[in-house]
Amino acid sequence: MSRLTIRARLTVLYGGLLLAAGIVLLAVTYVLVGQRMPTAVRYLSTQTRGQGADQPVAMPDGNQVYLSELPQKLRDAALQDMLTTGTIALVLVTAVAVWLGWLLAGRALQPLHQITETAHRIAAAPAADRGLHERIALAGPRDEIKELADTFDTMLERLDRSFDGQRRFVANASHELRTPLTLSRAVLEYAAHRDALPPEVRQLTELLLDINLRHERLINGLLLLARTDNDMLDKSPVDLADIVEHTVTHLAAEADKADVRVGGEPSPAPTLGDPVLLERLVQNLVENGIRHNTGPDGWVRVACRTLPDGLVELTVSNSGPVVPRYEIPGLFEPFRRYGAERVDGDRGAGLGLSIVRSVARAHGGEVTAEPRDGGGLLVRVTLPAEGDQPVA
Repeated sequence: MSRLTIRARLTVLYGGLLLAAGIVLLAVTYVLVGQRMPTAVRYLSTQTRGQGADQPVAMPDGNQVYLSELPQKLRDAALQDMLTTGTIALVLVTAVAVWLGWLLAGRALQPLHQITETAHRIAAAPAADRGLHERIALAGPRDEIKELADTFDTMLERLDRSFDGQRRFVANASHELRTPLTLSRAVLEYAAHRDALPPEVRQLTELLLDINLRHERLINGLLLLARTDNDMLDKSPVDLADIVEHTVTHLAAEADKADVRVGGEPSPAPTLGDPVLLERLVQNLVENGIRHNTGPDGWVRVACRTLPDGLVELTVSNSGPVVPRYEIPGLFEPFRRYGAERVDGDRGAGLGLSIVRSVARAHGGEVTAEPRDGGGLLVRVTLPAEGDQPVA
């Protein structure tokens, strides 16, 4: 059962109070007039005395009464007429009051509607911090609603500063770490290619190179996450079919090395976005499918198409181990990997699906995943089609 809105409850309250007050007023008037009527009746009885009590008199409604009954009949008719007229007037006044109460309640609650609309826009933003720059900026007298709106604006400002500072910290820290990692990789590669290097030192150098590469992937992933956390200013037409074809061709060598078959089924899927980020999204999903295949006859299938509801869809499915459904939400969290693979140094930094979700949301889309019956995952990404992009 749906509950009444505040506006409807205020209107019912206004109308109910007026109706109750009108009923009380009508009842008091009826009693007071009824108490004053005997004086008029006695006066009329005195005036008609001696004119024949049995003389018939015609009433306004066409009926005839005896002259002796005339005073009482007039009293009853007057009270009844007053009660009927008063009831009709009360109903009309109540209806007008309910209508005015509805208008006044809507006007009084308009600031709350403004607060609610702002909160809805912030909650509907693709990322949790995407709409924190908005403010209610409610105008008007400083009453309780104005204080609520100002408090809400203050909270949004503090949250916006906090998220912005976090993004800047991640970006700056990643940039600062990137430079020494690049230098150390160059030194290690130079040392690894020296002919006179002892076998033990060469093995240690290769191990350090692998560790350095893992750290570089981690830093690059953090930089990408920090970039997609910001609003995208430049969007261009992109067809996901082109990206799928390019990614399948680009990762063919890695797939052959892992003995995994990668197949693409691209159909036209035009959208608007950053081509580099969208390519990274597809690449991460395909690499994730390749790396998490176990056993012979592994496969990864990539497909894209345009849906009839103004969306484009990208699906990436792969064979592999059985993944419980309750584990899937955690796979999209940073640094989370399923099962024992989280300690495997060749499986990446655990940022792949986190980057996919961040890129999808930055483009106004969503990403979902579900386990396949025979093992592996089916990941589905939906993005707005090119002609259905929201106006910034």
